[in-house]
Amino acid sequence: KVKNANRSFLLGKTRDSGRAVSVVAGQTLEGVPDIGLLLLTTRDGRPVYVRDVADVVVGAKPSEHRVWHVEKDADGTLRQVPAVTIALAKRMGANAVVVADEILSRLETVRGRLVPPGVDVVVTRNYGATALEKSDELLFHLGLATLSIVLLVGFVLGWREGSVVLVVVPTTILLTLFASWLMGYTINRVSLFALIFSIGIMVDDAIVIIENIVRHWARGGARTPLKSTIEAVAEVGNPTIIATLTIVAALLPMMFVSGLMGPYMSPIPANASAAMVFSFFVAVIITPWLLFKIAFGGRDTVNGETRATLEQNGEDEEDPGALGRLYLRLARPLLVGRTRSIRFLAAVGVATVLVMGLFATKSVTVKLLPFDNKSELQIVVDLPEGSSLEDTERVLSEAAGRLSKVAEITHMQIYAGTAVPFNFNGLVRHYYLRGEPWQGDLQINLKPKHDRDRQSHAVALDIRRLIKGLSAPEGTSIKVVEVPPGPPVLSTLMAEIYGPDQDSRREAARKVRKAFEAVDFVVDVDDSLGQPPERLRFEIDQQNLEFHGVQEQALYDTLQALFVGVNVGYSQRGDGVNPVEISVRLPKKALAVSERLLATPVPAPGEAADTGRIVELGDVVTLKRERASYPLFRRNGHFAEIVTAEMAGRFEAPIYGMFAVEDKLAEIDWGRAGKPAIAYHGQPKDESGVTLLWDGEWEVTYVTFRDMGLAFIFAL
Repeated sequence: KVKNANRSFLLGKTRDSGRAVSVVAGQTLEGVPDIGLLLLTTRDGRPVYVRDVADVVVGAKPSEHRVWHVEKDADGTLRQVPAVTIALAKRMGANAVVVADEILSRLETVRGRLVPPGVDVVVTRNYGATALEKSDELLFHLGLATLSIVLLVGFVLGWREGSVVLVVVPTTILLTLFASWLMGYTINRVSLFALIFSIGIMVDDAIVIIENIVRHWARGGARTPLKSTIEAVAEVGNPTIIATLTIVAALLPMMFVSGLMGPYMSPIPANASAAMVFSFFVAVIITPWLLFKIAFGGRDTVNGETRATLEQNGEDEEDPGALGRLYLRLARPLLVGRTRSIRFLAAVGVATVLVMGLFATKSVTVKLLPFDNKSELQIVVDLPEGSSLEDTERVLSEAAGRLSKVAEITHMQIYAGTAVPFNFNGLVRHYYLRGEPWQGDLQINLKPKHDRDRQSHAVALDIRRLIKGLSAPEGTSIKVVEVPPGPPVLSTLMAEIYGPDQDSRREAARKVRKAFEAVDFVVDVDDSLGQPPERLRFEIDQQNLEFHGVQEQALYDTLQALFVGVNVGYSQRGDGVNPVEISVRLPKKALAVSERLLATPVPAPGEAADTGRIVELGDVVTLKRERASYPLFRRNGHFAEIVTAEMAGRFEAPIYGMFAVEDKLAEIDWGRAGKPAIAYHGQPKDESGVTLLWDGEWEVTYVTFRDMGLAFIFAL
């Protein structure tokens, strides 16, 4: 009735007084009075309106998620207010810094208009600002490295040589950026790091050329400067070519890394190799020309004063200096006699083995990539499946309250029943899919790193200590998640369980989880099994359905209207204002399954309608409680159960956690089936038995160094 009363559509055209006039049928409901006064039927001679059988209200759409903004007041107490988060992302190829600045400037223009007074707007995350900070820091180090090299060359060789290096380095960098643009790379943090990484080696060619030219001038070449300059370049030309190609061969293997780390690392070898190639051409073309131009003004003649200055540097050529004398004192004895050389080589070998032994004794620990100093952290909470939104919200609020004393925190956002706006973890860990009432996130925003003394990793360890023992239902999983610099994996420590059937996989996964939990530096343990929640099933009594003359579709429509609601159209308000959805649904407080709900009338067009008898929902359905099923996970088409964890404490690399967990697995009673097979790479080809495959950061580490190692072998 409401749906049909809210229809307005174009029928066609008619002729009227010689004109074509459009014909429109119906009208739309424009507000609460129109809907409330809509006549439904008559009963006992009295009209029945919508307002007689329903409450017509204007309000927010009921949803199973809530968002809160939490920040400190002046007295240090936490203030929690409802919030709406708007996330904006740039297009591919756009400059994040420019986009972020433009958004903030546009925001100021809508304050007081679209954003009414009393509504606060807080920028909780600005990746444009962080990108600018990173790029500025890298550019600063790039300039510092260039200036250091120029000063060193100027101090050791002279101001002319330093001036040449001052021109050569920026020229090489600009040519490298041009090549990077041709290869499709943008100027980002990785490509800038590649330039800083290569700046020390890309001036080697120019320094070799400069040193040899100066040496030739000092040994009499200043009399014929052009000829001696050409001879000096030719003398070291071939060794310089070999040195350049050797460095390129050492860098290029990084291009052959496969998997997720390949695109992440590829700008480093691409840009560094391009820098080396360009540095060679700049060294043999621009460097001698510029040095000749500065020293002799581009003329093949020289006055006596300049020649005397240049040749003076060669008078003490036989004296290698203090550093040279020290080197000769150490090197000459090693080169005298084969016995000494063999002893020295053996000593180097023994020292190498001893140093490598530090890894075996764990005196020196390893990690693929260091922790980055970010300005954000995340607490990810998973209550037992079936928990209410209110319980999730309570746990997150209590966690936020415990963090009120952490000085580095500026503000937090609570996301209960929904995911944090898309970020790096949302991308690689699929957090953007989290939307169940028992799932929640606490987004923690820290002060800028230059305004705090502790690294974000140290803050994360402190937060993990503070929320330990948080009041939460049994089976709750609470993780403190940092934004990793890489690699992109679901979890640092991850075990995939393969097997012939789901029961054996799940049983093995439960034991593997216990082994994870038994290791003190393995934290935030979770698995893919979860706890299947209880659910209610409305079983249809087919005999009663037929007896009362109720159609199955009518019954399903009634159930959907009760628990989901029915959208009957939109209220068109005109004047460019967005329409408002009109829906028929029960209020949230009435959604409890009770006698009142089961007394809901069901349409019965048969005998019941003829006699005026009312058929209730409880007459045709039976309520049954049951346990929901386990989720099913596939990895590349293979069924698998997953156990995940993070590393914190004595060790941070997954290799230590893997070996510690394997030791705990050996202590577990596995029964007749025996301990599962352990695999370190590649899914098992035979799944007749249970197999544990290590994945996560270990898989990325293995693939990265395997590919780089093979490429280095070919390079050698």
